[in-house]
Amino acid sequence: MIYKEFQDLKLSALGMGAMRLPVVDGDDGKIDEQAAFRMVDLAMEEGINYYDTAWGYHNGQSELVMGRALKRYPREKFYLATKFPGYDLSNMDKVREIFEKQLEKCQVDYFDFYLFHNVCEMNIDAYLDEKYGIFDYLLSQKKAGRIRHLGFSAHGSYEVMERFLKAYGHEMEFCQIQLNYIDWDFQQAKAKVKLLEDYHLPVWVMEPLRGGRLAKIPEENEARLKELRPDETVPAWAFRFLQSIPSVTMILSGMSNLEQLQENIRTFEEEKPLNEEEKAALFAAARNMTRDHVVPCTACHYCVSHCPQGLDIPYLLSLFNEHSVTGGGFIAPMAIGTLPEDKRPEACIGCRSCEAVCPQRILISEAMADFAAQLKA
Repeated sequence: MIYKEFQDLKLSALGMGAMRLPVVDGDDGKIDEQAAFRMVDLAMEEGINYYDTAWGYHNGQSELVMGRALKRYPREKFYLATKFPGYDLSNMDKVREIFEKQLEKCQVDYFDFYLFHNVCEMNIDAYLDEKYGIFDYLLSQKKAGRIRHLGFSAHGSYEVMERFLKAYGHEMEFCQIQLNYIDWDFQQAKAKVKLLEDYHLPVWVMEPLRGGRLAKIPEENEARLKELRPDETVPAWAFRFLQSIPSVTMILSGMSNLEQLQENIRTFEEEKPLNEEEKAALFAAARNMTRDHVVPCTACHYCVSHCPQGLDIPYLLSLFNEHSVTGGGFIAPMAIGTLPEDKRPEACIGCRSCEAVCPQRILISEAMADFAAQLKA
């Protein structure tokens, strides 16, 4: 197992994410506890020492199961991370209550790593609102030794991350972002990594395989990768890409069975960062996987001045692209939910004034109608 230095710690470069544990009969709220225990046992045996859970994973069961699984090991043998569930605005005034309950659920006296969960457009105002006291409370728990390292995860835009960092960056020690070779450009991950580097924050990675999508890629792209590295698996390429980014310290994988865990452990037996030719091949694969689902908006904003509804069309199209490439997911609906109703895709009246000035000749009205229909489905 590869290890990375973080302050005075040596962390396994591969962390076990507990968001996609094996379940019974396809019910996300019914974790197959014995199967999960076997996975934790193998992970511990093979040198994985970082375990990531959260309040809402598996309908609240993940923290409980991981607490029981890890309780069987000496506390100094593992690092445990969980998060304050600010993805639900109704939790914002419950930070003390939730934190105490999390310690109880996980059967620990302290958390090695604790995060503001999912900083995004929906909750940034609440996270920064002093009346909730979230930052102050978590800082007090760090000073008391019940949080050893404080950080945040983010699914929001670059601008949202920047705003959070300007307020709290001086106390943050790490940041967890969605990072993979599709999102390097598609979700501005490259710019987000640079932002974190500017704040001297190491990068924690979530969604390295983009929910499993990067475990299998188009045949023509897979053939090219095999030419370059005949013995490397397709999922391993995604991890090798991340190993090529110096500021990446922790790569979390939400593995659902022993086979996935075993394969990832083999990948992390050694570091094999990519050269420039290999990166180019991966980015070509990314373009191939997204081109049929993405409208070619360049954010020139010509359309905006011609929209009688005052819609931020480039922003809406970027969310439409995210939703289309992902095949659904929560990011686009979450972002749309923060907008006034008269600024959402369904507010488009189909007048086509925007299309008359679009240099890319995008059928914007059709995209807005399609997006609105997908969000209602």
